[in-house]
Amino acid sequence: MTTRIDCDSCLVRGLACHDCMVTVLLGPPPELTFDDDERRALEALADGGLVPPLRLVEPVAGPVVESA
Repeated sequence: MTTRIDCDSCLVRGLACHDCMVTVLLGPPPELTFDDDERRALEALADGGLVPPLRLVEPVAGPVVESA
């Protein structure tokens, strides 16, 4: 499984960029893709306090409401 990071779709872009691991490591890119090994490595770095945690917040589809 891969984790795709698209800063353009992050719901907290601008609010949390200053201490997001993506910004710290690479600057604010339009989109990144990490595989499972890379994601685990970044989580280990964040857990150890070496980089900030990933602050990506992705939108979730809301419930579908049908009219009566």
